[in-house]
Amino acid sequence: MASILASLLIGAACLNDSTAFVVPAAPTLGYTKASRHFELHATNPFQSQISAATTALLSFSLLSTPLAINAPPAFAAISDGASLAANAKLTTGGASTLQSGRTISITRGVNLDNSDFSKQNLKGVAFQQSIVRDSDFRGSNLVGASFFDATVDGSNFEDADMTLCNVEMAQFNRANLRNAIVREMYVSGSTLFEGVKDIEGSDWSETQLRKDQQKYLCNHPTAKGTNPVTGVDTRESLMCLD
Repeated sequence: MASILASLLIGAACLNDSTAFVVPAAPTLGYTKASRHFELHATNPFQSQISAATTALLSFSLLSTPLAINAPPAFAAISDGASLAANAKLTTGGASTLQSGRTISITRGVNLDNSDFSKQNLKGVAFQQSIVRDSDFRGSNLVGASFFDATVDGSNFEDADMTLCNVEMAQFNRANLRNAIVREMYVSGSTLFEGVKDIEGSDWSETQLRKDQQKYLCNHPTAKGTNPVTGVDTRESLMCLD
């Protein structure tokens, strides 16, 4: 590259009669009184040729140099109970934690069918927009967890604590909520409990259900019993009219 630059500079500066190469003089700064501004005057007749050759060479050098972009480092998944071997799918992007001090990368729409999350500390973990059918959550701590827009058909939540869970737009067809604590859950008009398998002994206190969903659950054959942890009657927690 240096030799090419030298050749261009020498060729542009040489005369047709083979006179010696003359180093261009520095440009002078002239003052035009009429226009009251300074102008830059080139005193060497070959300076424009040298400038053009230099500009072309530098442009070629920049265009031919590959642009290196360093990818950001991957974000490591760190967690307490959620990093156990039994929850391997959780740490590979199947869910994300919302609890302070526990960080797992967020990945939505992951298929977590037939997973074993039983008796685990999953407080604040989000399974949002994931498919979690026929999975085992028995006895797990799911306080503040999110199943937003998730499909949990056939999953077993028996004895699980789902207080403050976000189940907006979730589907609980064939799900087992026996003895589950489902207090103060966040539900929406699109949350569906139709087809739920068992709600005996579940505690629904302070969960604001849609009227048709409340009626459906009150008419469910398993809508009875008392929660073994809170001691609250299932039908009373649902505010059934009987």
